[in-house]
Amino acid sequence: MMFFVGILFFIIIACFILIWFISTYNHYQYYIIRINEAETNIDSILRKRFDLLNKSIGIIKANCDVEGEVLEIIVKLRSRKLTNFDLDRQLYEAINEFNHYRELYEDLRKSESFMKIEIALNETEAEIIAARKYYNDIITDYNKLITRFPSNIVGKICKYEYKPYFDGKDMTDDILNDFKL
Repeated sequence: MMFFVGILFFIIIACFILIWFISTYNHYQYYIIRINEAETNIDSILRKRFDLLNKSIGIIKANCDVEGEVLEIIVKLRSRKLTNFDLDRQLYEAINEFNHYRELYEDLRKSESFMKIEIALNETEAEIIAARKYYNDIITDYNKLITRFPSNIVGKICKYEYKPYFDGKDMTDDILNDFKL
């Protein structure tokens, strides 16, 4: 009789552990889906920015007497495959160059098509800020699961890893600073 009580107790404990594991695993999956959704949103905004800057090259060339390549960063990005982190940094450099042309050439400020691109770029800035905040909020919750006990056990079993925040900084700066501590 005692033997059956022991086995029954063991089966009940194993069921509770299995239910907890499945629940925690599903929690991870929920965050992974949200992270993928946020990354897709960021990707579409970055592609929109890239397309706007790419369109502006012809407008700048048509309205200005420019020697050499216009928005050279964009021209180089056409054939490269970059992460969203890297693409975001490169596009900010291109936007700075875009703004530099706007400052230098009065004719660009009078061009309706150039102004439409400028307005659209400003709108994408607000979108990217919101998308970054959403992504970073999800990453915060996900990283809490990775580091907190007992959910970190499921994370280690499933080989989930800590994810970096999308803050627009050079990712190598964070890695180097971590080693300096």
